[in-house]
Amino acid sequence: MKALIALILLVQLPIHKAVPAAPPAPLGCDDPESEAAAEVAVNYINGHSHHGYKFALNRIEDIRVVPQGPNNELIFLELDLLETKCHILSPTPLANCTVRSFAEHAVEGDCDVKLQKVDGTLSVLASKCHSHADSSEDIVKVCPDCPLLTSLNNTEVLETVSAALNDYNSKTTESYLRLLEIGRAKIQYHPGHAVVTEFAVGATNCSAQEAKANVGACQLLPEDQSNFGFCTAVMVKRPSQDLQVDCELYGHQVPAPDIPLLPRDTSAGLAPSAAGFTNHNLRLAHNNPVASESSSSEILRSMLAAKSVAKRAVAEAAQHDKVPRPVGFVPPPPPCPGRIRYFDI
Repeated sequence: MKALIALILLVQLPIHKAVPAAPPAPLGCDDPESEAAAEVAVNYINGHSHHGYKFALNRIEDIRVVPQGPNNELIFLELDLLETKCHILSPTPLANCTVRSFAEHAVEGDCDVKLQKVDGTLSVLASKCHSHADSSEDIVKVCPDCPLLTSLNNTEVLETVSAALNDYNSKTTESYLRLLEIGRAKIQYHPGHAVVTEFAVGATNCSAQEAKANVGACQLLPEDQSNFGFCTAVMVKRPSQDLQVDCELYGHQVPAPDIPLLPRDTSAGLAPSAAGFTNHNLRLAHNNPVASESSSSEILRSMLAAKSVAKRAVAEAAQHDKVPRPVGFVPPPPPCPGRIRYFDI
């Protein structure tokens, strides 16, 4: 009888169902985890660029995290970058590179990056970037007399670079320098006429004196002896003529196993992709060959899917905000986009 009563009481006890754990809050664009992922992404982008300048993070536009299993997740980032004054060949750490000011005719980079985080370790699976210079109209509004970026293969630009290299090589007792690529060029017309250029150079196996006899025999130093550098030149044409040249050689650098230091596909110092353009575009797409997921079509689909999820979330949030709120209610800041570190273009 006692056993029967105990059984009845047990059946009548309330049953507490297990409450599923709430999904983690979406990662904000300014969270430390997001910034850590963005830092890895930017280093990867700069490490796999072969032309132009290093780029620094300006803003995290969006971040999406897709769990893949225990201690394994995919991270999709949308990043806004800004061009720095450090050429891609410069050994200067990115943290020490100055971002070009707005008035210097800034160049912005837009990147989609896919990363994987396994047991706390981040690795980049793929990146897709493009860059563009700010509009001339925006610069003129802020600085009417500031020179604007001009085409890298402009006749006056090529003339200035050639004259600057000849001037430097005629005065040096070191290796003869050869043009690798023109990085930036601006022409000022008022109050005077001046051409401002920046270009990357490489030391050859000839001395400047030997080059006078047979410049065609002068070749860039082999990779185990390579010495690259960077020059700036200003040619004033009016009211008086003047040429100022300043070159810095970086010394030999050991490249990463899968990343050559020397810009590829150069011809007469101009990358084909740069001819006729005002700035070197960031590499359009790069897949990590050692990544576990390297199919470009799969990467593109997953990036588009992540953006679709982001758009739905924004639409749902907007619908949710139509619900009446108590007086004095202050909604929390949106998790994305993040803060602007330098300036908006």
